[in-house]
Amino acid sequence: MDLQPFIERIRAATADRRPLAIRGGGSKHFYGTAGEGDRLDTAPLAGVLAYEPSELYVTVGAGTPLAALEALLAEQNQCLPFEPPRFAHTEGAGPATVGGMVAAGLSGPSRASVGCVRDYVLGAAMVNGRGEHLRFGGTVMKNVAGYDVSRVLAGSMGQLGLITDVSLKVLPVPPAEATLEFACTQAEALTLLHGWGGQPWPLNASAWQASGDGPGGTLWLRLRGAVAAVESACRHLGGERRAHAHAAEDWAALRDQHLPFFAQAVASGQALWRVSVPQTAPVLALPGQPLVEWHGGQRWYALPVDAAVTVREAARAAGGHATLFIAPSADGTGAAARFDTEKLPRFDSPSPALLRIQQALRERFDPAGIFNPGRLLP
Repeated sequence: MDLQPFIERIRAATADRRPLAIRGGGSKHFYGTAGEGDRLDTAPLAGVLAYEPSELYVTVGAGTPLAALEALLAEQNQCLPFEPPRFAHTEGAGPATVGGMVAAGLSGPSRASVGCVRDYVLGAAMVNGRGEHLRFGGTVMKNVAGYDVSRVLAGSMGQLGLITDVSLKVLPVPPAEATLEFACTQAEALTLLHGWGGQPWPLNASAWQASGDGPGGTLWLRLRGAVAAVESACRHLGGERRAHAHAAEDWAALRDQHLPFFAQAVASGQALWRVSVPQTAPVLALPGQPLVEWHGGQRWYALPVDAAVTVREAARAAGGHATLFIAPSADGTGAAARFDTEKLPRFDSPSPALLRIQQALRERFDPAGIFNPGRLLP
């Protein structure tokens, strides 16, 4: 990859104090608050730089389409276990990229069982605001010593620098999988999940959603692991076993927010709120029925934008936080709205100590503040 054009452009932008908007496919453009800036396209940073299936790692350019990477891994019966979402909320967006996956730091249905994006980042390279090409970490866990900057890039929303390539840990596809379905209320689903979490079952993902206007609903439970472990869990847990093909389609739709719950939230003009709480948190005192993931740890609500105080107070009371994930917009896509982040922040305000760390990191890597201004930090 030829990085010189990127380096020269970043140095010129820093000298002129001209903001740059880093963008890959744009599939997560709706996430966070998109500020102004000249577009810095990562498409030229595509390609596989190294892949060692026997060593369980792959190094790819940040502009590499996520679907292409997953197809490559599938040829070796390997995968990214955290199931990174691809999304398609932004009108005119292209395919999700590896750089966007890391910068957004979002994980799919299996996150509560296998870990998040950050846990699989072994190393990364980036161009900082001074136009310096820096490399952190490596291709094995033991290469990491001291402050692990490569993992800090996960969830940084592109505000530390331009990610050029990433080394990721990959894992074999589990030999067996099954999805069980249970009819129950949200409270019953949380009780079941809490009880199962203390047992040696190969739990991988879960999701509960209401069946209608009443309290009833359906809990999906996905098991992954050794054949004997999955079959034993199916016999002991009960429920109705779903056909694998249909279940796989639904899990993919959940990952990319293509289920009717999300479409109805956007169509109704509501905001989509992401509430992160401890898995043991009870049913929250919020209106409407949520879609519950991550064994109770992630709950999606379709509520008005002006319910921000209510949603965040409920999340904090349960020991968590809330994010305005998708804001409503005039065109109905939920991706184009812009808000005054001082009056309605997308993200809960971090603690003063955490905010100082975040700001210090940004000042160190991007002293002129040219990368994605306002996306995560002002």
